[in-house]
Amino acid sequence: MTHNIWAIPLQLTNFNLVVAVLGGFISLFGLVSYLLKENYYLSEALIALLAGVAFGPNGANFIRPNDYAQCEHHGVTESDCSDNLHSITLNFSRLVLGVQLVLAGVQLPSKYLWKEWKAVFLLVGPGMTAMWLATSVLVWGFTGRPSFLHALAVGACVTPTDPVLSAVIVKGKFADHNIPKDLQNLIVAESGTNDGLGYPFLFFALYLIKYVGSGATSGGAGDAMGLWFAFTWGYTIILSIIYGAVVGWVAKEMLHWAEERNYVDRESFLVFAISLALFVLGTCGLIGTDDVLACFIAGNTFTWDDWFRLETKDDSLQPTIDMLLNVTIFLWYGAVIPWQLFNENSVMPIWKLVVLGILVLILRRLPWVFAMHKWIPQIEEAKQAVFVGFFGPIGVSAIFYLFISLEFIQDHLSDGEDKPREDVQKLGETIRIVVWFLAVCSVVVHGLSIPLGKLGYLAPRTLSRVVSENMSDDARVVERRRKVPLIGSWLAGLSKGEPEPRPIRGPIVIASARPIRATPANRIDVSGTSTPRRDREIRFPDEIA
Repeated sequence: MTHNIWAIPLQLTNFNLVVAVLGGFISLFGLVSYLLKENYYLSEALIALLAGVAFGPNGANFIRPNDYAQCEHHGVTESDCSDNLHSITLNFSRLVLGVQLVLAGVQLPSKYLWKEWKAVFLLVGPGMTAMWLATSVLVWGFTGRPSFLHALAVGACVTPTDPVLSAVIVKGKFADHNIPKDLQNLIVAESGTNDGLGYPFLFFALYLIKYVGSGATSGGAGDAMGLWFAFTWGYTIILSIIYGAVVGWVAKEMLHWAEERNYVDRESFLVFAISLALFVLGTCGLIGTDDVLACFIAGNTFTWDDWFRLETKDDSLQPTIDMLLNVTIFLWYGAVIPWQLFNENSVMPIWKLVVLGILVLILRRLPWVFAMHKWIPQIEEAKQAVFVGFFGPIGVSAIFYLFISLEFIQDHLSDGEDKPREDVQKLGETIRIVVWFLAVCSVVVHGLSIPLGKLGYLAPRTLSRVVSENMSDDARVVERRRKVPLIGSWLAGLSKGEPEPRPIRGPIVIASARPIRATPANRIDVSGTSTPRRDREIRFPDEIA
């Protein structure tokens, strides 16, 4: 078949579309990123998620997950398509979590986990257990499933707090002005630690479902608990802690050695933490241990002496890579979220999902953090306890455990044809729908909480001040009224029935019959004696209360 040589060589391939969309979105977002994040306090995760919906199959269809999973290829079954899509999302989530958690470990002060182990233990021990049980009870009540073990598996997926979404309250202008540094560090340490500690909660439920559930054919509670202690705690948790600590310590010593001899250039020095994350992620994946927890431990051990953290404190390479990964993963999530299943499923109707989402965000974490805050030194006040209790976002880590659960169901709770056991036929669908929906709720609610909270706090005060100023004829408010001529004139006319005044185009000169002079204290006085310096406002003495 010959082609017209004069034809325009359009190449509408998936690669070109994805690169164009990703680059265009990040560029446009970057142009207003400071305005959105630092002035309006909007999280990049929320913006990227909405963009993923707009560019995905439910929108412009520029991002086509089914094509990347080879769903349209000849001979690829629906099950194969689903497996490929799950594998892509799982590994992408692993990558983002691994890099995020190494960077989270690096940003903590020297020996932080050792020094503050009591506060961290309260949050990841009793705190996580209470979060797990509270969420499981809510899921059990709304799904109406006969087995509470199924609800425990769902609750375990959303128990860890997400380090990606937690960044909105530990980074940026809002965090610097409103969150004490000690509390920021505690939030980082908790989100990093509990991400990897989701395994014991999840596999406690999954092993019991396998050996004690109504469809169990062999074994019993003894086998389930034996696996849970030996494999989950021993091989998955303890091994990952030891491995992460050893790798982080060796990496720190090697980098010290190379830096002292001037063997490493600045670029390689800055990117060392990223490469460490990739190494730990890959090697832990090869041996099948907890790569998420190992990455956090490796990052914290790597900066145990605070040297690397202080050396890279003012560099922007790590935050830049962090931002690129965050935006990309939530773009992907926006495209792959099963939106239609929220309304068309056999688990629960959409209104129940909405009510469940509201109750989970309120009851999953807030009551337990508030109850424990007196024993956590970093939480000094009740309002801080409410704030920390509310901001326990559900995000990338929940999606990670979602696909870990689906893999377990397929590998250990199904027959040779990948057909789930009769008692768990609805478990996969329940986990998929509930976890995805709760993640969406958390991204939206936690992404909008700060801007809406600031708006609700400032709007009444601003409106009250504008109304009171425009109802006054005092010359002191004329200048401030000039700064908002439209609102000020409208409110003045509304309150007094006067015609709208002409805009003032020159500086305001306020005449006074009294002699005035400037004093060394930058104050205006009317007599020969200067007044002591109390502030830097220019006022008459008789105007001071």
